[in-house]
Amino acid sequence: MEQSLETIFETVVARNPGEAEFHQAVREVFESLAPVLKKNRSYLDDKILERICEPERQIIFRVPWTNDKGEVQVNRGFRVEFNSALGPYKGGLRFHPSVYLGIIKFLGFEQIFKNSLTGMPIGGGKGGSDFDPRGKSDAEVMRFCQSFMTELYRHLGEYTDVPAGDIGVGGREIGYMFGQYKRITNRYESGVLTGKGLDWGGSLVRTEATGYGTVAFASEMLATRGESFDGKRVTVSGAGNVAIYAMEKIHQLGGTVVACSDSSGYVVDEQGIDVDLLKQVKEVERGRIGDYVARRSGAELGKSGSIWDIPVDVALPCATQNELNGEQAATLIKNGVKAVAEGANMPTTPEGVHAFQGAGVLFAPGKAANAGGVATSALEMQQNAGRDSWSFEYTEERLTGIMRNIHEMCASTADEYGAPGDYVMGANITGFVKVANAMQAFGLV
Repeated sequence: MEQSLETIFETVVARNPGEAEFHQAVREVFESLAPVLKKNRSYLDDKILERICEPERQIIFRVPWTNDKGEVQVNRGFRVEFNSALGPYKGGLRFHPSVYLGIIKFLGFEQIFKNSLTGMPIGGGKGGSDFDPRGKSDAEVMRFCQSFMTELYRHLGEYTDVPAGDIGVGGREIGYMFGQYKRITNRYESGVLTGKGLDWGGSLVRTEATGYGTVAFASEMLATRGESFDGKRVTVSGAGNVAIYAMEKIHQLGGTVVACSDSSGYVVDEQGIDVDLLKQVKEVERGRIGDYVARRSGAELGKSGSIWDIPVDVALPCATQNELNGEQAATLIKNGVKAVAEGANMPTTPEGVHAFQGAGVLFAPGKAANAGGVATSALEMQQNAGRDSWSFEYTEERLTGIMRNIHEMCASTADEYGAPGDYVMGANITGFVKVANAMQAFGLV
């Protein structure tokens, strides 16, 4: 980084101690911005970088609830409303034991630029709790969600802040939270949450959107080299919403997903992952990857190493942050990987990113490649505002168009700044400039 950026970054670290993921996300963006600042020094004069790294609002609150034994439990809730220069705060809620303020800030910071790239009028925010829904009964999850929303509701609104789901927050959790919001406010404000059920304001394709969008972006990258998913071997880490629907779309495009994973391990299935069986295990039964192996002839649990040891043409990390490191990236490169697209938020460590770029592997950062989820959430907001409902085909067409446009913007920006093929630089600069210009237009706010 140039010295001015390094100085600002050091201040960010000092002001936000112990938040390693947030520091990592900020550095990743800053490393791309030197040519932008040379072109427009007013961003430095107006302290845009300092302002964009400071959330507009940070909310931390207690979430008390009772388990099925009648015992009182206490969790911590978060909502970081990071930047509203382009529209109301938009970003998911994550329920996972690893959640703390630094995770939420990293996710919210990424969301600013991801939302900017969609071209939709939405700002960046993120939230969640250290509550773990895994192993909890529906009644326990309901009581937690009701307590969580009893505090959070006062900060939400379709023109203020519109959360969605993330890890640990699916249709069940969104339903309980929307029900509590409706109960407290006495308003059926559909646009206050996205990822809703189809019977009560949800959008077709929202469930599939992040996975489908990641594959759409990867397809555009492959096309720049005259290739496609047809006949490709693919690894998709994770077995949640993003991963499952990325696998579904890859198979529709003629590729074969030979491995996937969850927090208990990974599975190798050379026949190609049976997506219908995986949906049954993960979405209906809320089971583990071992349950898939027990019912799928020829599938095997990985016994050593990692999912990234398997030779593939394309890799899609779709699980969680920093799951793919430099050593694992080197293994993928050695085994001939051609393209990597991030379906999760910042799943590749800086060492891994540099390894892929140094080897000439096509690499798409999450803020570009996984923007399909939030883009379709914004489409859900449009439908709610118009009291409308669109077909699956029309909504998927809109999603695919958005992802193609994001790819085109990232590629053209990288070319403009002398770094052809650098999707990281292209995404960071494109997302940043739009937000920065809006911030300058509004004056010192």
